[in-house]
Amino acid sequence: MATIASSDAEQETRKAGRGFAVPAWAVAYLQATPLFLILGFFFLLPIAMIGVVSFWDYDFAGLYPAFLTTNYTDTLGSWVTWKTYLNTLKFTAIVWALTLFIGFWVAYFLAFHIRRTSTQMILFLVCTVPFMTSNIIRMISWIPVLGRNGLVNSTLVEMGLIPKPIEWLLYSDFAVVLAMVHLYTLFMVTPIFNTLMRIDRSLVEAARDAGASGWQVLWNVVIPLAKPGMAIGSIFVVTLVMADFSTVQVMSGGQSASIALMMKNQMSLLQYPAAAANAVVLLIVVLLMVAAILRIVDIRKEL
Repeated sequence: MATIASSDAEQETRKAGRGFAVPAWAVAYLQATPLFLILGFFFLLPIAMIGVVSFWDYDFAGLYPAFLTTNYTDTLGSWVTWKTYLNTLKFTAIVWALTLFIGFWVAYFLAFHIRRTSTQMILFLVCTVPFMTSNIIRMISWIPVLGRNGLVNSTLVEMGLIPKPIEWLLYSDFAVVLAMVHLYTLFMVTPIFNTLMRIDRSLVEAARDAGASGWQVLWNVVIPLAKPGMAIGSIFVVTLVMADFSTVQVMSGGQSASIALMMKNQMSLLQYPAAAANAVVLLIVVLLMVAAILRIVDIRKEL
């Protein structure tokens, strides 16, 4: 009888426990709640505030909450804004192409021509050493190299290769592109290197055994399998270049412009609603570019 009573008590306890059980879907939502709160507070809320401020009115005295489309009409109706966007897109396209070319070959060398894992890690860490300093320091380091009396001009003049210093090496679009490539190439190298390391080497060996040349293996096997890393690196580089203003300001000497630099100048003049409208337009442009990259390469299927 005692055994029967104890078993009945256990069954009642189990039923009570089942009654208070949390559903599996609720557990998943509860686990995701902290991340959602953090992203909502630090990411979604600031973007929403920028969107709200972009409709406000302003003058030299302050900001006035309102719902006006004047900031967008002034932004999209100005030829200066369109020219600035085209200039920014020009920088983005050139820097993306150069970083993709350089980043792929650096990653390919590390993944396929360096056999020892320890050597790969050492060389990769050597590549990251300059990035332990700020972007400003790495950017300014080009000035004594490219300046009128800098290392490059002085060397070329002393060797008799040029009669006088080259003026366009510094404070020009060339200097802006060079500095951006230096700053952002690692963001292309890292995802491509990770993707190349995931490639099954038996596929490469099978292609070679089938009689494929080195270029055919590269073009038909390695590059298609490296597309996810190239897409991720492209997203990094595109978003960073589109939002860069300090490099354009310093390396062009104020002779070139970007949309981020325009927003910085608007904020320095306390034109926050106009800058917010520009930020919203820039965000939409960047999201469209990212969507185009993901449309070409479906990362979820390729990985």
